[in-house]
Order: sequence, then structure tokens, then C-alpha cells
Amino acid sequence: MTIKIGDHLPAGTLAEFIEVESAGCALGPNKFDVAEITKGKKIAIFGLPGAFTPTCSAKHVPGYVAHAPELHAKGVDEIWCISVNDAFVMGAWGRDQKSTGVVRMMADGSAEFSTALGLEADFTAHGMGMRSRRYSMVVDNGIVTQLNIEAAGKFEVSTAEAMLAQLG
Repeated sequence: MTIKIGDHLPAGTLAEFIEVESAGCALGPNKFDVAEITKGKKIAIFGLPGAFTPTCSAKHVPGYVAHAPELHAKGVDEIWCISVNDAFVMGAWGRDQKSTGVVRMMADGSAEFSTALGLEADFTAHGMGMRSRRYSMVVDNGIVTQLNIEAAGKFEVSTAEAMLAQLG
């Protein structure tokens, strides 16, 4: 069953590669409980099939990096990119995309969170295994308030620009 507006995010864990050690976060991959890190925050989340893939690298991530100040001005506390890759790959991709400190590159290595959202996609025919559909959502204190799921092969409704328009 696919998540919908008004639903709480499912329980789950995502990993993030931390570049600089800080209190509670060691250098390297760190696991985060989704329920804990969404408490009291408004988060713009976008999911995509894979790191270093053409549309994801040329359009999806750069759009959210470029529009981060506008999203924050509209009340967004954090921006997350979720992909079915490991935290090392997501960290390297974040460095490549110059998103460090702007967009949290959250790894869903085994597609467990994407599956719990009902937004998994089978890319086995393309040699990529289970992945995530392309989508965006706004989550306020763990509750989905906006949800935009792309049709297969499309990049229209999950853009940063589309999210900004919805936020008014």
C-alpha cells in the first residue's frame, strides 16, 4: 500500500555519511531512526532511483540544492534525498553534487524504507535491482502533508520548483 497524505511515515532507519564528526555523530555512515529525526520538523523529502544516474544527477538533486534557501524561507527545516544506495555512495554523490550541508543524502541501502512507503520500483530488468520510484513529499512532524509521485520515466511533479509552488 502506497503512503498517502495524512499518513505517518513508516518506522524505519536511514543511513547518512557524516563528513565531520560531531556530538552524537561519528565520522562515516551513521544510522538514524526516521521517527526520531522527523519529530518537530518540517522536511522536504525527494526520492529517486539511484545516485549518479542521469536525471537524478543533472536535474533532481541540483534543483533542490539551488532552491534550498527558498524552501527554508517557506518553513522547511531540512531537505532529504532518499535513494536505494549505501551511505558511502550517497556521501560520495553528495560531495559530487555539492549538496553537503544543504541536502541530507539519506541511504536506504536495501530498499526497506522505500518498500515501507509503498514506493519501491523493480529495476531488475535494467541490472539495478530494487530501487525507489521518483517522488517528493513534505513531512510535518512525521506526517505527510504533500505527496507527488512521478509516472514511470517522468520528471515533472517531484521537482523543487513544483514543491515550492505547492508550499505557496
